[in-house]
Amino acid sequence: MPHPSGQPLSICIVRLSAIGDVCHVTAVVQAIQAHYPDAAITWIIGSIEHTLVNDLPGIEFIVFDKAKGLRAYKNVRQQLGTRPAFDVLLQMQTSLRANLLGKLLNARRKIGLPGGFGRELHSLVVTERIASSSAFHVLDVFTEFAHTIGVPTFNVAWRIPIPDTDIRVASELVGGESEYILLAPSASHSERVWLPERYAALANYCQSKGMKVVVTGSPAQREIDLASQISEMADAAIVNVAGKTSLKALLALCKHARLVIGPDSGTLHMATTQQTPVIGLYAHSNPLRTGPYRGLSSVANAYAKIISNRGLHSKLQQWGYRLKGAALMEEITVEDVTSLVEEALAHPHQTRPFPLD
Repeated sequence: MPHPSGQPLSICIVRLSAIGDVCHVTAVVQAIQAHYPDAAITWIIGSIEHTLVNDLPGIEFIVFDKAKGLRAYKNVRQQLGTRPAFDVLLQMQTSLRANLLGKLLNARRKIGLPGGFGRELHSLVVTERIASSSAFHVLDVFTEFAHTIGVPTFNVAWRIPIPDTDIRVASELVGGESEYILLAPSASHSERVWLPERYAALANYCQSKGMKVVVTGSPAQREIDLASQISEMADAAIVNVAGKTSLKALLALCKHARLVIGPDSGTLHMATTQQTPVIGLYAHSNPLRTGPYRGLSSVANAYAKIISNRGLHSKLQQWGYRLKGAALMEEITVEDVTSLVEEALAHPHQTRPFPLD
């Protein structure tokens, strides 16, 4: 898809959040770069998410800080300046905030999600849509954006740099060991969090298998409190690193872990980018859509069971359908998860030792 003038293609991507989706978009962006090495790519992204991918080569990042309200839109326009219209806008997020931003951007083509996938004025922003295919997982849907601009079928892969300083931080937190299981218990919504006493029982089981257990979390107080609660309940000696890592250091912890376990959250997707085995705990969203890519066989899937019990079988194929209820995660038992841990540990996986200084 060359520019009519013969100049490199200019592409703008709007994907502000969240961490898991940013991981998905990274794979798509890097496939576009491989096919169009001379393309000028601008990615408008959220401030927190930016810290995970800000050193991806060949990409101009413009940070949209939602905390600044209307001023955030003005800041984006100022950074874009008087540059000519983009050849293509890939509108890869359908929230109201993202759609308003897309409306303000100047592009010859504005490509969005298919009808039924978009929401909140998405149809008023885009001028064309990606193909409505049989793809169901979010990442598979996102690959259609690349195909729409001429990128052929590609193998999904990630190349996210991790600075040496963050590798050292991660190594110091776990005493330089790589034979550990990383628990990432938090989620963006509290009702998606598994019971802390069950995490504690899981930690005891992992230790009985000879594995060190590490629990992580963001600097948010609720995540620090959850990690502390799990650590206090467990008989196992848990290494609590909640609130002590940047996203890059967390990525390093994911990379060097033997296994990462958690609910529907960005950490699982970060681990997937590092080819680390994961176990996902899902009750509210369909793991076939939002689960760990290539890790769907190792998911504790209460979602499907609840859907069946409620007679909502047709909803299994409805993209974006979520279940609600504060007690849904209770449907996942400790035994559900320990059986997946046992299976994961039985399969050979070469952990990557932390480099020695």
